[in-house]
Amino acid sequence: MATTAAETSGRVDRWPGLDLARAVVVGGLIPFHALLVFDATDDFYVKSERTADLLPIVAPVVVVAMPLLFLAAGIGTWHSWQAHGAGDHLRRRLRRLLVPQVVGTVLLVPLPVWLRLRADPGYTESYWAFWPRFFRVRWEWSEFPFVLQPAADGRGFETGHLWFLHLLLLYSLAVVPLLGWLGSAHGRRAVRALADGVGRRGIVLLPAVLLAGIAAGLGLDEGIAAGNVLGYLVFFAAGVVLATDVRFRRAVRRDAGPAAVAAVALLVGAGAAVLGGEADLLLDRDPLTLAGRAAFGAAGWCAVVAVLGGLARLRPPSGRAGRDGARDVRVVGYVTAAVLPWYVLHQPVLVAVAYLVVGSPLHPALEYLLICALSAVVTLLVYDLLVRRTALTRTLFGGA
Repeated sequence: MATTAAETSGRVDRWPGLDLARAVVVGGLIPFHALLVFDATDDFYVKSERTADLLPIVAPVVVVAMPLLFLAAGIGTWHSWQAHGAGDHLRRRLRRLLVPQVVGTVLLVPLPVWLRLRADPGYTESYWAFWPRFFRVRWEWSEFPFVLQPAADGRGFETGHLWFLHLLLLYSLAVVPLLGWLGSAHGRRAVRALADGVGRRGIVLLPAVLLAGIAAGLGLDEGIAAGNVLGYLVFFAAGVVLATDVRFRRAVRRDAGPAAVAAVALLVGAGAAVLGGEADLLLDRDPLTLAGRAAFGAAGWCAVVAVLGGLARLRPPSGRAGRDGARDVRVVGYVTAAVLPWYVLHQPVLVAVAYLVVGSPLHPALEYLLICALSAVVTLLVYDLLVRRTALTRTLFGGA
């Protein structure tokens, strides 16, 4: 197996292909969320009357996509902490996460909620009358970390798709003690001991047991992509730890194949546990459903290890000179900077497009393709023309 120069020197650099993986996952949210318009098992903002059970397609995406984003964010957090120090790192986190969360909640999230209400023929309230009602909220600490809940006379306040930014910010604050400890003498010794331990084949898959227990015991939340707040924190913290020593990368790369096999087997097992029954995989507590949910939780870790291990096998860019190399650098830079704004912008655009397209005389497959194409084009135009061209708009929507 090839070893990179960084690994030979012991230097811990950026995980190969991680920015590409983030871009693929976030870019893929448009075709994924467009599927939910036609999925009979999901309560999306806009629903077609012509639906089918798309769970066999949706579940494999759900099991890996958001866990991978959280783990990638943890890896990036360690590198940012090392490069900028505690104070600057936290200021950057607040700017990149809190600002677009507030701006997106004010400007973007109310639209999908209003369009959901418009599906009721008896609902005639204008958007401008609905918008201030959306922000009538109450504090509900029992719902932590989503403590803002709609007031009794409100119109359904929610964090919408920005729950991801909300959790990322909370996790960034929660792991500050871990980051400080990992940089201490005691922490470095613990990392070296742990890195020595993962030299044994299969050890890197053990966190799957913890995530299985979390999923089974605490349940899964459809509102956060069939995940769990504590489970996502484990992925985030694991990313921090994996970034601290190059031997973790070697272990993940070595065990990528077995991890992929285990992920497929566990996901099939999770499906078989509830196949053909009336059980709710997310919350029910009968033994068979608990086992299925545990398998689903474990599959997430195995799938992420498989993806990360595959990425770790990528060779670093050749750094070729000339016009093609410069163009490639520009494209990569453009895409990397667009990932977070694309996430912030994509769902309101998609819901609006779906609201206009669904119900047409087109075949559902053509409606789906049209929703995907129009949503991608509009999101790209909004980002390119309205967001990326000034420092202020980049800051407001999470641009680099």
